[in-house]
Amino acid sequence: MNSYRKLRDKQQKEMNAFPIGAAFSDKQFTEMMSGWGLTVDDTDKICSLGAGCFIRRADKDAFLEMAKRHTKEMQDAIAADKTGDGFIYDMFIYELANHEYCITYDLTDTLDALNLTAEQINADKRLLHGLNKAVKAYLKNSDNY
Repeated sequence: MNSYRKLRDKQQKEMNAFPIGAAFSDKQFTEMMSGWGLTVDDTDKICSLGAGCFIRRADKDAFLEMAKRHTKEMQDAIAADKTGDGFIYDMFIYELANHEYCITYDLTDTLDALNLTAEQINADKRLLHGLNKAVKAYLKNSDNY
């Protein structure tokens, strides 16, 4: 299995298990708050994550710790790939397919998803090698994605 996808799936499973609420209407907000044992007036007991998502204020430190750990896990996996042929290749091939590079031929969404810039790619021979190898393989096999 793709090592990048394996890490992302593990992190997504952890994120899905975290008590995050989402509300895009007054009714949904009321239901979310009620599910946490709060009233709609208890807004001092929640934090907005943006885009209609919320966590309980009591969970803020745990959420931030999880987010930092996820970032570190990703950074460590990238750092551990000394050639660009392993995790780095896997992350690029996954995100190229995820953002339909074979249709757009635009790396913007792929790099945004990985929180990378073209300058960072060009400054790191492992990243550049992994990206070039992934683009070539992806385009050659794009019917399989």
